[in-house]
Formats: sequence, C-alpha cells, structure tokens
Amino acid sequence: MAITKKTVRSILLLAAAGIVIFFVYKKIAGNKAAVDTTAASAKGAAGTRSLLTDAWVVKISKLDQAIEASGTLQSNEEVEVKPEINGRIIHLYFKEGTPVKKGDMLVKLYDEDLKAQLQKLKLQQQLAKTTLERQENLLKINGISQQDVDVTRNQVSAYQADMDYTQTQLQKTELRAPFSGKLGLRNVSEGAIVSSATVITTLQQIDPLKMDFSVAEKYRNAIKNGDQVNFYVAGDNNEYKGSIYAIDPKIDLTTRTVRLRAIVPNNNGVLFPGSFAKVKIILKNMPDAMMIPSQAVIPGTRDKKVIVADKGKAKFVTVETGLRTESSVQITNGLQAGDTIITTGILQLKPGMPLKYNKIQ
Repeated sequence: MAITKKTVRSILLLAAAGIVIFFVYKKIAGNKAAVDTTAASAKGAAGTRSLLTDAWVVKISKLDQAIEASGTLQSNEEVEVKPEINGRIIHLYFKEGTPVKKGDMLVKLYDEDLKAQLQKLKLQQQLAKTTLERQENLLKINGISQQDVDVTRNQVSAYQADMDYTQTQLQKTELRAPFSGKLGLRNVSEGAIVSSATVITTLQQIDPLKMDFSVAEKYRNAIKNGDQVNFYVAGDNNEYKGSIYAIDPKIDLTTRTVRLRAIVPNNNGVLFPGSFAKVKIILKNMPDAMMIPSQAVIPGTRDKKVIVADKGKAKFVTVETGLRTESSVQITNGLQAGDTIITTGILQLKPGMPLKYNKIQ
C-alpha cells in the first residue's frame, strides 16, 4: 500500500508531540526532586534547632503548709430530755438555760397510783409469807403436802418481782440529768400530759466542745491525732485553738474527703454549738521536701511528667507528687536534688530536643 503525504505528515506531528511531552515531564520531575530535597533539609534543620527555655535547679527545702476547711461546732454531749413512761407533770425543778449537775432532779411525774400499787403488793406479800410459815409448820407433821408449800413460796417470790417492777416504774417518774451541762428551753408546763415522744427540754455539755470538719483525702496521711487546729467563728475576730482526737477511717465516696473531729476548750462559754468555724490546720514541718514550680509538671491520664535537662537535651521523666502550695508542688519520687527541670516552653519540647537556657533559677 502506498504511503500518502497525509500519512507521513501525521506521523511527524505525533513524533514531535511525543518529544515535547518528554521534555516537559523531565522538567517537572526535576523541580519536584528539588522541592523534596529542600523540605528534607528544612526538616533536618528544625529537628536539631535549640529551644530557648527557663530552667529550675531542684533542691531540698523546708515545707510549711496550712490547710483551710469549714467546720461546725457541736456539743460534747447532747440529749433530749424525754420521759420513759406516760404521765402528768406535777413539778418542774429546773430553770431553762441554766447549768445543772449530773443527777440533779429535773422533772417529777404523778406517781400516787404506782405508790398505791406498791403498797398493795407489800401487803399481799406479807400475807403470803404468813401463810408460808403456817404451811411449813403443818408440813413438819405431815398436815399438808409439799406441793402446797411450794405454790405458796412461789407466790411470795412473784409478789417480790412485782414490787421490784413497780419500784422501777416509780423511778421512771423522776427525770434526772444524765451528765453535767446546760439546759435548753423547756417545751412543756406543769400539769401537761407527756409521753415517751415528748421533748421536755435539751441538755448539752458545752465545755469542752467538738468541732467536725473535712479535708481532701490526699492529706489523710499528713494529719495525725493530737495535731493542733486554729479556727475563727462568725462575728468574732479572736482565734481559738483545738486538737484533733478522732479521724474517720472511711473516705467519703461522694466528696472524696475525710472527716476529722477536734476537741475545743470552752472555759468562758463564748463558743456555741452549731456555730460555723473557719478551720486552719498547720501541717507538720517537712525540712527535706523537694519542691518545684507547679507549671513544670505535665499532667497525664495515668501519670505526671517533668522535662529534665539530660546532657543538654530534653528528657521526659515520670514523677509522683505530694503536697501543693499556691505556686509549688512537692515531688516524692522521680527527681533528685541537683536535677535541672524545664519550666517554660514545655508544650513545644519533644524528647531529645537540644535546650538553650534563657534563665536558670
């Protein structure tokens, strides 16, 4: 088949187009390689670039810390004065709001019916005793059976039991102070019919007082029985003191706090149960505490870390923390005195990055 001029022209055009495409592709590939080389060089330069930071040299120092909490004053002993039996009040021996001593008579209930019952039982017992003596004499001559004598003797004992019970009921008509303290306001008058649910008045021991308050569970091991507490009450600028004598062994699951109870002297009677108290606990001095700035600690989901300067490079170290102050935190494990830690730029640092210091404290 003869090749026409038109066919030759098409082949030449296709060849020319292929040559042009080849040179364009080669140029584009060369530019991309140059860009990649430049990016790699920039990345390498960034990896070795130093970061200007502030540092802190770890040292041992003395730690004095105070814990503040809210507390409530309570009576050392408190009881509601209620009768054990139903009855009518025939006399009130106390004046409300006054101090009383343990054993003092407070209230007397009507007891004439119980006295009459007791007298009746005494007469019945006396008759039973006389009958028993006669039967014992008859038993000696076989004039009566042993069973009859035993029945009478049992009756004498039963009367005695009834007398003891009645005597106990008589004692319940007298309401006496169970301990020394100060009486509250009375709620009844003479002649009132009362029951075991009737609150006649209250009795509170206000010297000394108790004070209940709570602290965060992290301070549980830092507080001991006998530690002193200072506190203020509303409307009074005087500082009062007390000492911790009881620590609840259980941590509150809702607030994650532990309850403490202190004993507070109240010789002058200026403190009142129910008052709000602003409590301050001075923790025992720690002469060998390791404190670092709180901003140097990097919190995590499972642990806490700090960045330590290791031969001029950043090194991430896991630490354990203890007590805190306004600006510092105690390190209990993970660091040693003399270590240099980073306090600024910690978000930009990565392990192994070179360090350059702006200021070292």
